[in-house]
Order: sequence, then structure tokens, then C-alpha cells
Amino acid sequence: MENINIKINGLDVCAPAGSTILDAAHIAGIKIPTLCFLKEINEIGACRMCIVEVKGARNLVAACVHPITEGMEVLTNTPVLIDSRKRTLELLLSNHDKKCLSCVRSGQCELQELCQELGVEDENYFAGVSPEYELDDSAPHMIRDNNKCILCRRCTAVCEKVQSVGVIGPNNRGFTTFIGSPFDMGLGNTSCVACGQCITACPTGALYEKDFTDDVLAAIADKSKHVIVQPAPSVRAALGEEFGYPMGTDVEGKMASALRRIGFDRVFDTDFSADLTIMEEAHEFLDRVQNGGVLPLMTSCSPGWIKYCEHYYPDQLEHLSSCKSPQQMFGAISKTYYAQKMGLDPEDIVCVSVMPCTAKKFEIDRDDQNAAGVPDVDISITTRELARLIRKLGIDFRSLPDERFDDPLGESTGAGVIFGATGGVMEAALRTAVETLTGEELANVEFQEIRGTQGIKEAVYNVAGMNVKVAVASGLSNARNIMDKIRNGEADYHFVEIMCCPGGCVYGVGQPQVHADVRNYEDIKAARAKALYDNDKAKSIRKSHENPSIRKLYEEFLGEPGSEKAHHILHTSYVKRSIN
Repeated sequence: MENINIKINGLDVCAPAGSTILDAAHIAGIKIPTLCFLKEINEIGACRMCIVEVKGARNLVAACVHPITEGMEVLTNTPVLIDSRKRTLELLLSNHDKKCLSCVRSGQCELQELCQELGVEDENYFAGVSPEYELDDSAPHMIRDNNKCILCRRCTAVCEKVQSVGVIGPNNRGFTTFIGSPFDMGLGNTSCVACGQCITACPTGALYEKDFTDDVLAAIADKSKHVIVQPAPSVRAALGEEFGYPMGTDVEGKMASALRRIGFDRVFDTDFSADLTIMEEAHEFLDRVQNGGVLPLMTSCSPGWIKYCEHYYPDQLEHLSSCKSPQQMFGAISKTYYAQKMGLDPEDIVCVSVMPCTAKKFEIDRDDQNAAGVPDVDISITTRELARLIRKLGIDFRSLPDERFDDPLGESTGAGVIFGATGGVMEAALRTAVETLTGEELANVEFQEIRGTQGIKEAVYNVAGMNVKVAVASGLSNARNIMDKIRNGEADYHFVEIMCCPGGCVYGVGQPQVHADVRNYEDIKAARAKALYDNDKAKSIRKSHENPSIRKLYEEFLGEPGSEKAHHILHTSYVKRSIN
């Protein structure tokens, strides 16, 4: 690739052709502040925080969109630039709700950080008329507060470009511009799929998940309740970031320890029900292959993807696996099998999930998610909410010992833990399906072709003389690509995994917030996924069908995968939805 030589602040910098000034500065280790910029997602040069001086240019230019040319000379830190950026921040603050002490993003707000770095001393310097907006809490998973919106449009770009949903965008013009849904509908009345990627994109506290930590504490305080908890596979790969650990650190042991100290009666693991999901899903796949069922079979673990399919591909619902997600399977088993074993009334069990995902908050209230006549899962909180709980209760996370999950619903395999990475569900299912079909033990359980953070991956595996074609997609724009091919008869897949969030659950919106500067140039998805694959590799058992607790569950309670009892407890149904 051709390289281009430029000077930035007098330093010689070499960057690939096609780079912007911002890219070149990053290569040189020079930080240029940004607010609206998200690489390959929102490159509009609107906020003007990244302005720089270019020798020979008539005006200051936006570094995020201005391409470099041979011999270009750039200045990024002159008094004029610093003063201009400071004035931009003061103008943004002129109609910004500045209740920073009570804001969920305080300390992790990109606007707040820039104000501190650039020395904004008077947040009311340009104070004037400020519009007032009511909070939009119509959605089950999040709250929109336009009083804290800076109109950067990062949320709208993610919603449209990454997720192909596009239910939010700029309304009105000029001073009255605000981000909202068409006709000012509440988000809960639109075709929003609850993925929450807009929250991840937002640089301020304008978008945030609904917090249910107080509900968790109230349940624990109620001595008439038996409160259990199940953290998702990907939570252990990201929670440590909230407490100063490097990205991609597996903190499984400390997480289990912290959950005990919060006060849960039993600390279990969603990895257990991930293994259970594989047992049911692999059986369903083999049944469809052998008995002429609808193909391709599509995974059903991601509630954001399920809701997307219901809204945008209602004619394709028969492709979806009927299996509940691991979150919901766990809740169903806890209030049937576990309740029976412990002599507990299902109504007295409170099942709390810790998820990387805001769509899980929507999922717990779906129809047909009540195997015991009560909701399978009662409360779903995010990784961030768990971190808030830990801090609120004064638990010193870093000093905690490593502890194990409780039995029997805490035992899992390597197949269960890789659910959190894109391609992980497919790989886990293949480990079981291949051995079931061939009757032979796999020499290598790692299916490298479907690993990695690419948006779409395809592979063909010869299994018992049959070529099994699989596809893996993450991010709903990539899902749309796959679904259009299937709808149009252009694909002949047998099995398809789709995850709502790019990179899978490791990049779920409930995970720790990551500054745009890091998101733009580091592969967060890969770092967190590596923690899960390393966890899998360290396991003595790496296939779901070899989990002793899963085997015991079938022997004592369910019978066999796909049995009538298993179908009643572990499977669900879907609804056709309109596009609003």
C-alpha cells in the first residue's frame, strides 16, 4: 500500500494513502479531540472539535474527514485551536443539562472529559434559552434524555448503518432540532429491537439502560425469597474493566466471589444453560436435517436478533430455532427442576440474570417465557449494573479471592463459555452435532473457520458424508445481508448463527463503556473474545453433551433432548410484528 509523508506539529509522519489527518495523528501518537466521530460509522465532521490548521488552507479543517496529501503540514495544538475547541464546548453546554453529579455517565462522559482537558471554567458562559424535553421511558430496556443530547448523531448512525433499524434520527431544524423517532413516537412504540447499540455510541448521558439494581437489593432483603443469580459467559470477559483490569481479562473467579458477597442465596452460571441450549438446539438441527424440516435452522440466543426478525422478516420465522435463550432456559430450569430438588415454591424463587445485553430486559417479559407459571427470569441487569452494585455495597473487587460457582447449575463446559463470541454458538453446536452424527470423538474441537470478529463468516464441513454449510453473522446489517439471500433463494445454508451485536455478546451494550478514541482504533471484540476462548481451552470438558450436570438433568427430569417435557420447559414461540 502506498504511504504518504506529512508533518504534524513539526514531526515527520508516514501514513497509508487514504488516511485522514485524524488517522495519521493517531499513528504518530498525537491525540486530536473528537465528539461526533465514530470510525466507519459516523464520519461527518459536524462537532468541529477535531479542527486543525493545515498550511495553505483557507480555513480550519475537520481532521476526522480531511484526507492527507503528500507534503501536507498540520498543526493540532495552537492557541487558536485550543480556544476554538473551548468555545465549541461552551456552546454545547449552553443548552445542556449539567446535572453531572447524578448522571450515570459521570466520570465516563466524553463531553465532561473534554471540558476538563481544555479548561472550561464557566459552563454557563453562553447560557440562554434551553429547550426542555420529557424523558422517554417507553421502552423496556432504556431511557432517552434529550436534555443531555449534543446532536452528535452517533446514535442515529449506529442505528441505521450498523443495525439497519433506523428508528431514531434528527427531527425539526435549527435550534429546535432533537433526536427522536418519527412523529415523536416513544421508542417503545417503534420497531426498536432493544439492542441498545445507541447507548454504546452516545458520548454523554443522553441514553442509558434502565437500572434495576435497587430491585435486586430489595429481593435479597426479602427473607421470604430465595434469590439466585446467573451471569452470562461474556460478563466475565469485561467486568474487570470496571475495576481497572486490562481489556480482555477473565475475572470469572472474582465475579463469583463478588456475587456471593452481594448476598445471593446461590451463585450459578448461565454457561450451564448455554450447554443445555446446545443439547436442545443440536437435537433440533439434526431432526430437521434427517426428517426434512425447514432449513437453514437459525439460532435464537439473541433477543435483539429475534425481535428484529419478528419485525423485518416475519415471513422467515419458521427458520428460527424454537429454543429459548440460555438466560430463559436457566430461569425455566431453576423454577422447575431446581425448585423441585430444593423443595421450593417457584413463586418464592427470584432469578436474576447478569447480561451484556439490554435486549435481555425486553426478553424476560416476552410471552411464552413462564415454564413454571411464573416468569422464567425476574430481573435482568447489565454488566455495568453489576459493577454499580459491587461499588455501592463497598466490595473491594480487586482484593477478592477467586471462587467457584455453586452446583449443580454452575457446572459448565468450554462450549458454554464461548457463546459470548460471534461464532461461539455455532462452534459449540457443531461439537455436539458432529459427534452425534458420526458417533466418533472429534480429534479437534476447535472450528477455526467460524472464529474471528468479521461481520459474516461462512464454512462448509463434511460430516458423515454430508456437506454441512454454515454461516455466522453479527450486527443486524450483516444479518440483513444473510436474510435477504435466504429470502431470495440465493443461499443454501444448513445452519446459521446470528447475533444482534457486532462481534457477539462480548460487544453487547451492557458491557463497560469504552471511549470512542479506543473504539476507533482497537479491536475490543477480539480482546474480550480471546478471554472466552482461553477459558474454553483451559476447561477439562469442552463439549456440552459431556457436562455431567446436564446429563443428570436429562436423566432425572427432562428425559432426552427434544422430549415433550423438554419442549414444554425449554422451547418458545414467536410473533409477527409490524414495522413502526
